[in-house]
Amino acid sequence: MTDFKNTLPSSLWSSLSRRSGLALLFASAVAVGSLMAPHASFAEDKKAIKVGIISGEDEDVWRVVVAQAAEKGLTIETVVFNDYTQPNEALERGEIDANAFQHQPYLDNQIKTQGYHIVRVGYTGVWPIGLYSKKYKEVADLPEGAVIGVPNDPSNEGRALRVLQNEGVIKLKDGTGILATTADIAENAKKVVIKELDAGIVGRSVEDLDAAVVNTDWALKSGLTPENRIAQEPIADNPYRNFIAVKAGNENEAWVKTLVASYQNEAVKAEFDKVYKGTGLSAY
Repeated sequence: MTDFKNTLPSSLWSSLSRRSGLALLFASAVAVGSLMAPHASFAEDKKAIKVGIISGEDEDVWRVVVAQAAEKGLTIETVVFNDYTQPNEALERGEIDANAFQHQPYLDNQIKTQGYHIVRVGYTGVWPIGLYSKKYKEVADLPEGAVIGVPNDPSNEGRALRVLQNEGVIKLKDGTGILATTADIAENAKKVVIKELDAGIVGRSVEDLDAAVVNTDWALKSGLTPENRIAQEPIADNPYRNFIAVKAGNENEAWVKTLVASYQNEAVKAEFDKVYKGTGLSAY
């Protein structure tokens, strides 16, 4: 067999080799691009997703969301969690595609402390946090030295302390932000004792406390009623509206818009109102 290389001048052979190499490199790039393209297309046209939610009443609401999404060609599998720390961890790791359980101050703190890459894409509802007691009918009745429970996570503790400040129980230092802690209490005329407890426990501890500031969803789970609520945070301009969240970079995907639309509609609102009986309000 003739050696084709030996029949050509060395300069011409070198030129051909360079061209062949470039052609091969180009072909390889096209091949890799072709392999990657379906993945990008799949991301944009995703038809099935997993959404993390908190167990309880919200499961009923999301059954309607799932039905609404199915009509729009999107299959939703809800993944139920029992505490507030897990849904963002799962979303960051890519184990779920979205979650719906938190407000912006909570997410901001999670991003600051955990380095998450998570963004808000659509509001759901707001649950005004309240001060509950089974021993006293009014805030003014709380005795000196009363023991008051508050959630111990940064965003909800600050929220709870502001409820107490609004009611004149304590006064926070000037300029204190929404992540206030007991160290930010400037005045405590009644010498109340603030007991920091897990958000899921504080509501169930009301019997052992003089009062407790409890998130509405946990108040319902704990068997507390509006009759036990002696104060509530203002609803106007409330920064604690809950929302659907996704990984940063996905916020403009078509499936995200379908997901938000599947929640923000009259059918879901009707179920939301039925489930939460006015303790939660649609916030979109």
